[in-house]
Amino acid sequence: MPRFSYRVKDQLGKTVKGLVEGKSAKHALNLLHERGFFVISLKEAGEPFAIRIHSSGISFNDLVHFTRQLSTMITSGLTLADALGILQQQIKKPNLIRLVNQVEDDVQGGKSFAESLEKYPDTFPPIYLALVRAGEASGKLDVILSRLADNLDKSREFRNKIRGALTYPAIVVGGLGAVSIIVITVVVPRLTKLYTEFGVELPLPTRILIALSNLMINSWYLVIGVPVVFGILFLRWKKTKLGQRIVAQTLMRLPILGPLIRESTLVEITRTLALLVDGGVPILTALQIAQDATGNILFKEAFADAAKKVEKGFALSEPFSVNPIFPPILGQMVAVGEQTGKLGDSLYKLSHYFETEADAVVRTLTTMIEPLIMVILGLGVGFLVIAVLVPIYSLTSKF
Repeated sequence: MPRFSYRVKDQLGKTVKGLVEGKSAKHALNLLHERGFFVISLKEAGEPFAIRIHSSGISFNDLVHFTRQLSTMITSGLTLADALGILQQQIKKPNLIRLVNQVEDDVQGGKSFAESLEKYPDTFPPIYLALVRAGEASGKLDVILSRLADNLDKSREFRNKIRGALTYPAIVVGGLGAVSIIVITVVVPRLTKLYTEFGVELPLPTRILIALSNLMINSWYLVIGVPVVFGILFLRWKKTKLGQRIVAQTLMRLPILGPLIRESTLVEITRTLALLVDGGVPILTALQIAQDATGNILFKEAFADAAKKVEKGFALSEPFSVNPIFPPILGQMVAVGEQTGKLGDSLYKLSHYFETEADAVVRTLTTMIEPLIMVILGLGVGFLVIAVLVPIYSLTSKF
């Protein structure tokens, strides 16, 4: 009997890997479902690794376009297999063509669409697989794919807003850093020689600049090596639970940036939950998937706690109301959604509310960054001007 390697979520939300024997992939999948597992990926032992979204060059934008085009064709009345075949002709990226071709072969071979996508967990996240599975079970795959495409579009738009707000300061600070390095390593050594020859009395800023220049030129390996070593150690420490928690707590306490992280995380998790609940995914499974949708360990732990309470019979609004990481409006709106039977609508409204709040934080950040950047530029340029020009002025005044 064939053996299949799997990666699943258990009822506590923990990721479990292992092997299972089954007559077919579908049989193995059913066995895992009977054990109460939520299947993330399943492939026959010995199969090649699934295509990875980053290493294969399949970007998030590619996933958005794939979903949108597939949704449009299926809504128009095409079968899934025909839609995949046409999609191959429209795609230009070789790796994406290869993936779609493999998915089409699996579908024509009798596998469900969800089973075909499960082979590529790094391209299709758990929320994608869960919704496709729910869409196939309900016969509303076209509707689900349309909602998925809308959700991916909104996520991309929201990420671009945040990225846009941070790009300008990053470029300015990077440019200032590059100019400073050139001045310190190229200009200052030549001026130092000149100052020494004429015995010019150097002010404090110039002495600091010369000391930095000597350090970067004579001990460049320390200047590069020490930050690299500390960076590697920090990244390793950050991967530990303690490190993740401390970093998350520190970032959340920062002015402006903290609220931005909080609101953007709430946007993603409420939108994810809304999409899953509206798609017919069981609430416990939806919570486990939403838990993985965020990289913030504080929210991960909060969702794990919520899943445990829901499993014990508590209403979803209960853990959302008592955990301080969630704003009061979240618990209140979820309670209203549960009472009216419109939980999905309440979650969509919450997502829109948090997105509005995040947009306000982004605008505040953008407004504050420009004068802050000007101050930093002024201080940096002022320091360089004083350090370089004051000794030159003293030198010229001697003649």
